[in-house]
Amino acid sequence: MLEIENYAAKIGQLKKELNAVILAHNYQNPEIQDLADFVGDSLALSRAAAATDADLIVFCGVHFMAETAAILCPEKTVLIPDPQAGCSLASAINPEELIRWKSKHPEAVVVSYVNTSAEIKALSDYCCTSSNAVEITNSIPADKEILFLPDMFLGSYVAKQTSRKNMHIWPGECHVHAGMTSHDINKYLTDESDAELLIHPECGCTTSALYHYGEGDINKSCHVLSTEGMIRYASSSNSKKFIVATEIGILHRMKNQNPTKTFVPLKEDAICKYMKMITLEKVYQSLRNKVHVVNVPDKVRSSARLAIDRMLAV
Repeated sequence: MLEIENYAAKIGQLKKELNAVILAHNYQNPEIQDLADFVGDSLALSRAAAATDADLIVFCGVHFMAETAAILCPEKTVLIPDPQAGCSLASAINPEELIRWKSKHPEAVVVSYVNTSAEIKALSDYCCTSSNAVEITNSIPADKEILFLPDMFLGSYVAKQTSRKNMHIWPGECHVHAGMTSHDINKYLTDESDAELLIHPECGCTTSALYHYGEGDINKSCHVLSTEGMIRYASSSNSKKFIVATEIGILHRMKNQNPTKTFVPLKEDAICKYMKMITLEKVYQSLRNKVHVVNVPDKVRSSARLAIDRMLAV
């Protein structure tokens, strides 16, 4: 505990000296969340940082998130404490694959989830988040083909919600969310009958869970929500117990904000190894030495920014 306190104190001092702001994604380790200036989902964190007068951003998350901060904050220096903190979902498609896919559907509109690299965003027409993917898709004329990438479970959810028949979905997945299945939900149907079910749309169980809920097979309130949507809903709901189907890092913030409520992870081992690569020592070393700067080339940044701005305009 003393080591955590020492690192937190040193990081706090460096933050002041360097006019830095620390961002932590909802899936980060508790000690990282506790020292951050902002905790949230990737796009909201980058937008929050852009609104500050900080000169330096330390992004405690995975690499594509730090890239997004660099895109939205070109006048600031962005650091990531561990440059090896990648993302299985973002790695599911590369620029060459997207270019080939686009060539087969030259009139299609490309909608990329924010969980993608800067280069993929730059090749896209729109970005979207898990909370606005349906809205973005509905804003595109019905006769336009859509290439949706890279998450097949979020894509399937969006296609179902919009009844879109001309939507092509890239077969990518988050290794953590893909492992959450209807079987995992079924084991809670009777044991946790008083709980509400919160499901991230990247989960492998999302579409089937909605189907079974509609058929009355799931005897609990079921909600498909982004990480921030889960946070807000848990605070506003009168329920006292929730089953949470996403990476378990989010439980720390949920419990802190709702100490009288109970949060049960759908899977105890729903852990993103990449998120957990960020440690207090790495945050300290990154700040102290100003290392692991995230650079996005101007041409890529401007094109990627356009896709993000189109999303925000909707």
